[in-house]
Amino acid sequence: MTAALDVVEFLLTARVYEKHGDLDENDLPPAHRSALWADDGVPRPPKTTEDAVREGSGVDDPWDAVSGLMFTDRDTFAGNVSLVDDELAIDWFVERADADRVRENPVLAFVLDDEFDVDYEAAREANRPVQADPQYIDGLLGEYFDGDDEEMLDLVEVRSPAEIDVTLDDIVLTDEQEAEISKVAKAIEHRDYLATIGLSEIGKLLFVGPPGTGKTSTARGLAHQLDLPFVEVKLSMITSQYLGETAKNVEKVFEVAKRLSPCILFMDEFDFVATTRTGDEHNAIKRAVNTLLKSIDEVSLVNDDVLLIGATNHPDELDAAAWRRFDEILSFPRPDEGMRAEILEVVTRELDVEGFDPQELAAETDGLTGSDLRLVLREAVLDALVEDRTTLTQADLVDAVEDFEDRDHLRNLDTLEEAIDDPDAAAANGGQAHDHDHDHGEGDGHDHGEGDGHDHGRDRDAE
Repeated sequence: MTAALDVVEFLLTARVYEKHGDLDENDLPPAHRSALWADDGVPRPPKTTEDAVREGSGVDDPWDAVSGLMFTDRDTFAGNVSLVDDELAIDWFVERADADRVRENPVLAFVLDDEFDVDYEAAREANRPVQADPQYIDGLLGEYFDGDDEEMLDLVEVRSPAEIDVTLDDIVLTDEQEAEISKVAKAIEHRDYLATIGLSEIGKLLFVGPPGTGKTSTARGLAHQLDLPFVEVKLSMITSQYLGETAKNVEKVFEVAKRLSPCILFMDEFDFVATTRTGDEHNAIKRAVNTLLKSIDEVSLVNDDVLLIGATNHPDELDAAAWRRFDEILSFPRPDEGMRAEILEVVTRELDVEGFDPQELAAETDGLTGSDLRLVLREAVLDALVEDRTTLTQADLVDAVEDFEDRDHLRNLDTLEEAIDDPDAAAANGGQAHDHDHDHGEGDGHDHGEGDGHDHGRDRDAE
């Protein structure tokens, strides 16, 4: 019966959307909207092909689910599934659906608010907007970047909010960070007011901390929460083999962000600025860095609808010229013992672990980041699978921590040489390996940042 209810809901949604011109694409549930999307929007009438119904309802065989209902029909030639009696379909749906289902579908809330005591405006407000959908972003990219401009997209990676799998609910933030995120959200909401009073120097953040501590995840989670496209660029990747092109590439990156605005522009590896402003670097590279700093000065959340977030693993290498471009600095140091215990609880929440003691593990993982702890968990799971076990034990996790420590020590060449020349000395010095960065792909998963002071972030679903 659930499958039939899902299919009927999809068909009813399409029919109500067709009949009521006051409704727009922001009223359609995201899954329905994606399935009905054609070219540059959802047409009227929407095309309820079997493929569209399958995608939108999540039912593998939609016609099989509703073929026994007297108000449905299938056109085998056109491949469509449709309603032949709207009133019967509505009566059938009302008898079987509940308020929660209708509350998550603004189109149906629009016509069934009295039957289920739901508020249409609240349902629409809670619905993810069309601007967050991949197909909408793809449409913008095709519209704004055709012909010669298409090569500009090779410099960046663009994600729609719907494609971002980390949310701020996965991240534990300090009061300072929550306050800063709230300020950014309010600035975006009231940017017209800020423009009228001439307050435009806001919305440029710098995240600092070692790899794996949550910088990328926090930026992506913010894009997800604010329903903003996420434009990511690694500054080292825009350095052209034709040095004269590097400054132009910098300008193109900012042009991409402005065309896709409102959006978040995330600039990783910001220490690229530091390494090129000192020493005997090529003048073309220095010009590129100056272009970058000038571009940061000229972009504005208020005037351009671009929220700029820079990230660096080496804040000590940045000079004053780079620091003063940002109105807020957020630190992401390694998690302390208490936060490591919390991370372990989160990353194991989908697992069955006998005798699980996160505090014991946290005490043995000094210096590890959230991404390190997720790697530890991965190894424990794989080792258990080798023994055909899907239930872990505390001993599995302890062994995985020890194995990780052994491998991590070998990553340092000095430690490796000590192990060869003097195993006893290497063992005595083994605990110092955590002074080195654990870089296991920050940004590929859910990173962790935690602090014991000001402006620190803590990611609960760390990689």
